[in-house]
Amino acid sequence: MSTKDREVPIGAGVMAPATEQKTATIKVPKDREVPFGAVTPAPVTAQELFITSNWRIVRPVIDREKCALCFSCVMVCPDSCWSYNEKEEQVEWNWKFCKGCQLCIHECAVEALTAVPELDFEDGVVRLEKPF
Repeated sequence: MSTKDREVPIGAGVMAPATEQKTATIKVPKDREVPFGAVTPAPVTAQELFITSNWRIVRPVIDREKCALCFSCVMVCPDSCWSYNEKEEQVEWNWKFCKGCQLCIHECAVEALTAVPELDFEDGVVRLEKPF
């Protein structure tokens, strides 16, 4: 008697015919779906899912008088926390997404950036309204 002739429950180590195979699916919320092939459109605004949690220890503070606008901080930041404001003609730091790696501080040739403990600031670390 072959496995075709007898009933064997799926998952008992025997593959069911292709027409009977059951697959598991994961229900993903509509706002977190990724298109087929994982090709996602470029973000036009800040992606709120990448906000830094409560683990940053220091934050970079810029001395505008020392800053030479060399854009080293903009280029070296792995999280794109630095951007150039053409209207103000200065670089700006987006504190929500900074992980505190200090690469920008170490790469600043004119020492315009310094590491300041996070708890020295009134706003402290980024607080999420609800956990993920």
